Amino acid sequence: MTVHDEILTSFHRSTVFDPKVAHRPTGDTPTFFTAGAEIYAQGEKCGSLYTVEFGAVRVYRLLADGRRQISAFHLAGEMFGFETDATHHFFAEALCATGIRIQRSPLLHGDLAGALLPMALQSLVRAQEHLLLLGRQNATERVAAFLLDMSDRQSGLLTIELQMARADIGDYLGLSIETVSRVFSRLRQKGVIRLPNMRGVEIVKRQALEDLAA
Repeated sequence: MTVHDEILTSFHRSTVFDPKVAHRPTGDTPTFFTAGAEIYAQGEKCGSLYTVEFGAVRVYRLLADGRRQISAFHLAGEMFGFETDATHHFFAEALCATGIRIQRSPLLHGDLAGALLPMALQSLVRAQEHLLLLGRQNATERVAAFLLDMSDRQSGLLTIELQMARADIGDYLGLSIETVSRVFSRLRQKGVIRLPNMRGVEIVKRQALEDLAA
């Protein structure tokens, strides 16, 4: 088994959750976070990487005027917490009941560090794509691109669950919650998507969505 296989196997073993072990060295023991619980804070010392076992995470920063800017969402199977130095530059919170596997710093050297390089590069690519998304002038383009991204990250499913609220989506896309809601309603009225419930989205016309996001 390669080093890369070993670390992936370690991250995806069966889990037993204990909410009391947050921010402790965990090895193979995962950590459970309730909705809204803080995983780490801006300014805290870092030395770990985090893999979402189930649920979802938002990573954000508070701006000087008190507004919140969400820089990333992380879904099941995705890793986050990469930093260029020893300090976290963002907050990370669970969007819903979420299981996190914490990989402590003693395991992040040598060959294992090299095995994590593709994951770090994937995180960088997503950050660059988010900047491009914010550069889109049209709110409909931003929402369309967001829905396609969520679909692609859920194995291309056409019916997806959005663990984040409309306000979270707005803070991620640089839009107000009212604008996000209007765009969702407009896409539903045009038959591009269906909204079976508050968090569910069914993509009916993927090509139309891709055209809007282009």
